[in-house]
Amino acid sequence: MPILEGKGVSRYFGGLAAVSNVDFQAEAGEVLGLIGPNGAGKTTLFNLISAAVAPRSGSIRFKGKEITGLKPYQICRMGLARTFQTVKVFGNMPVYDNVLLGAFFGGGGHVSPADAREAAEGALEFVGLTQAAPTPAKDLTLANQKRVEVARALATRPDVLLLDEMMEGLNATEVNRAMDLVRMIHDKGITVVMIEHVMKAIMSVCGRIMVLHHGAKIAEGTPQEISTNRTVIEVYFGERVDA
Repeated sequence: MPILEGKGVSRYFGGLAAVSNVDFQAEAGEVLGLIGPNGAGKTTLFNLISAAVAPRSGSIRFKGKEITGLKPYQICRMGLARTFQTVKVFGNMPVYDNVLLGAFFGGGGHVSPADAREAAEGALEFVGLTQAAPTPAKDLTLANQKRVEVARALATRPDVLLLDEMMEGLNATEVNRAMDLVRMIHDKGITVVMIEHVMKAIMSVCGRIMVLHHGAKIAEGTPQEISTNRTVIEVYFGERVDA
């Protein structure tokens, strides 16, 4: 049974179908890539999964339980965490406190201060930001602010992590380090679903890829299958493929 799945998920904004009748599933322990042109509905799908917005129709299940209609904090405390396309850190707070909030939030008020500190310190060490713990988050580079978001999400102790364009705006060296971090998260047994435009990362890190276009799923398969799919090449890469 998939750890995360959706059936017929749709969301409209006015008359525009941001997500249209999408079926998806993520198996426990895999890295699933989600790609598509700008405006394809990728972040909206993340918002639907994490309950930032509600679907117009369809069903979303996590660990076999229906989560459609739950609140974001309830879904987080079930073991599903996310990062954001635009970095959302508490800029004036130290990096450590940003991550500590995640540790307390994920536990739903049932985490002791000692356990929360242990989770925060472990998450910071994991992403390589221990030395930056006392630094205000706003003073970090973009790449490290993204790592703060990842650490905060990991401190909630997730089983599934949604990464929304973690590598956007990073240079080549930072992208390589971010790819290594995704692999490390995967090695911990955490299921990763990642939206990404950096094809190098998607093709080398993901075991399976789903493609959205105008809110609809147009393809799904291995990196090799997606890279040779005629429809994907035409709508995503902008190149016509003759028969």
